[in-house]
Amino acid sequence: MSAETAGPETLGHLSDEPKGEDPGTKGRTITGKSPMRIAMGRLLRDKIALVCMAVVLFFVLIAVFAGPLQKLFGVSTETVLPSQFLNLDLTPKAEYGPPYGPLTMEHPFGIAPRTATDNLAFWLEGAQNSLQIAAIATVLAMLLGVTLGLLGGFLGGAVDRFLTFVTDFFLTLPFILAALTIAPIINERFRDSPNYATVQVVALIGVLAGFGWMSVARLIRGEVLSLREREFVQAARVMGMPTGRLLIKELLPNLVAPIVVASSLMLPAFVSAEAGLAFLGIGVTTRPSWGQTLNQGISFFETYPLYLYQPLIGIVLLVLALNLLGDALRDALDPKTRR
Repeated sequence: MSAETAGPETLGHLSDEPKGEDPGTKGRTITGKSPMRIAMGRLLRDKIALVCMAVVLFFVLIAVFAGPLQKLFGVSTETVLPSQFLNLDLTPKAEYGPPYGPLTMEHPFGIAPRTATDNLAFWLEGAQNSLQIAAIATVLAMLLGVTLGLLGGFLGGAVDRFLTFVTDFFLTLPFILAALTIAPIINERFRDSPNYATVQVVALIGVLAGFGWMSVARLIRGEVLSLREREFVQAARVMGMPTGRLLIKELLPNLVAPIVVASSLMLPAFVSAEAGLAFLGIGVTTRPSWGQTLNQGISFFETYPLYLYQPLIGIVLLVLALNLLGDALRDALDPKTRR
């Protein structure tokens, strides 16, 4: 059909609508999304991840505001006269809450046998100390692992071989054996020091971070080995960009996803390790700890099971939420994985 023989309607149709345009997309604007926005969208659509985020946020708030919460409930970890609260068999009296009496606002979680300390105050400070130690150890381990992984993977050669040997050497050392060896030395050396409590915490953080960085270093090294051959890295080298700037400005931003996932999975491992070492008596013994309560609660499990269940529930909830949140972050940041 020619333009001379076509009617007005036909000419209007031919002139108004461009060739190849999809009528379904007419009037719509296509906007691009960054990988981070896409990952956040996936994470916010995951109901399990949202529940885990709420649980983790709950424990973080407890760790941050443990002191004000104790004042709010009027509880404390100090007891002036334990005999006032305990029976002759060292179990709590009925008027001071469970297990022999009803819940009371003076001691909502009851009081501890043998020491008569308030369980709620001890539980709050135990959560605070556990998260503080695990978080600091995670940050230090990530810094060490990421730094060594970047250097080994990018520089290669003798530097990579040396760092790989150091990583493999630390991987051969059993974590529990190292902790059992270091703890008695620290206790004996600084027992009479006025800063013994601080030294004990620093030593525990050092043990956790010193034996937790190796998996991160190997992960980052493998990522860097593949990234250093990419075009943007080669272009930066040709332009004469210094090595430090290239590592920080070019390579490190492309490692955000594995770093976030690794740290989210390392944190619950350190929470469990701190509680386990305190349970064995080689962790923090100068501060309230969930592991200490577990150790003491075993002796009173038959008569006072709530004393054992309180820290156990806290550890299980926190570690489970952190692990599931780490899995959700990995699925959200990695488009190849789906749950």
